[in-house]
Amino acid sequence: MALSLTLPTASGALASYTLRGTAPVKPDAGVKFNRIAYSAAHVVADPLAAIDPWLQCAVDWDTTIAYRRHLFSLGLGVAEAMDTAQRGMGLDWPTSLELIRRSLDAAKDVPGALVASGCGTDHLNIDDVKSVDDVIRGYEEQMAAIEALGGKLIVMASRALARVAKSPADYERVYDRILSQAKQPVVLHWLGDMFDPALAGYWGTKDVDAAMDTALGIIAAHPDKVDGIKISLLDKDKEIAMRRRLPKGVRMYTGDDFNYAELIAGDGFGSEPTHGKSDALLGIFDAIAPAASAALGALAQGNTEKFHAILGPTVPLSRHIFAAPTRFYKTGVVFMAWLNGHQKHFTMVGGQQSTRSLQHFAELFRLADAANLLEQPELAVRRMKTLLALHGVEG
Repeated sequence: MALSLTLPTASGALASYTLRGTAPVKPDAGVKFNRIAYSAAHVVADPLAAIDPWLQCAVDWDTTIAYRRHLFSLGLGVAEAMDTAQRGMGLDWPTSLELIRRSLDAAKDVPGALVASGCGTDHLNIDDVKSVDDVIRGYEEQMAAIEALGGKLIVMASRALARVAKSPADYERVYDRILSQAKQPVVLHWLGDMFDPALAGYWGTKDVDAAMDTALGIIAAHPDKVDGIKISLLDKDKEIAMRRRLPKGVRMYTGDDFNYAELIAGDGFGSEPTHGKSDALLGIFDAIAPAASAALGALAQGNTEKFHAILGPTVPLSRHIFAAPTRFYKTGVVFMAWLNGHQKHFTMVGGQQSTRSLQHFAELFRLADAANLLEQPELAVRRMKTLLALHGVEG
């Protein structure tokens, strides 16, 4: 029986919509990927906590960790306590560290499970940060806490550093200090200002090519301490250009939620394997996890056509979820988890479920259906109708 509901259109009108009825793809069991793939996983808020949601953070730990186990079961790694988990947008450092601890504990039960954890300076009161030395101490505090748990670091871009740095040399000094101390190779993270306006001019300049030179110089000075770099600039040409210049063995982890399929497939450039393809550290892999797993499995088996057939239809959805203002993409990620039954509610840390319009959610629903990403169509329709009713749309 066809599933139908009434959805708002971009013009504000209402129109009937009938689901396609195509079953979601299921990954083949036991396929080992030939790309490293991290999903930057979201947290599930506790809607029953007696808190002020805009000011305090309450996490449903059981459901949050259950989702990580789901990602592990699909062969995906977890990039923990990143911006997808609302780091710096409601998720504070003490809660982030507890999240990292619990995620690492869960991974111990899963052979081969990958976890890398965000290390930043978000615990600092930015108004109290006066110097680069303050930033270094901030990084070192989080670094020590994560490494004490046995965690691998993702060195996240620092709002505090962007604020106090006077030149590229200040960035070189900070990263030299952190990389010199790292117990195991880290992933660096270059997050564009479309994701966080406070990071404008990162690496000491607003000129992206000059910024890239600085980042590459830092990596070249410590190639044994850098596993890879994740760049989130939503510019595939910049990513490819940087990828081709990385030192031997240093990976490019695509953070391009607009062009990930093409970048992961790669172009085969050069004799160094890491120059011709990107690995992945993506927020969208949270929302499209089964499809991502199936596509990566196909790629590992040499079936590039199937890889693109599975992953290609997810790109329009991702571009919608990450549409400007891009920093609100987390809302779409959590909305997908709710539609697909991975959590019982559509409530977010910091009340961020309110950052997108009903029209945005309606189009997201249509695109998720078009990409065969609605895992339980009847449930998805019921939940979409609940959201519509809350906004005064019946039927």
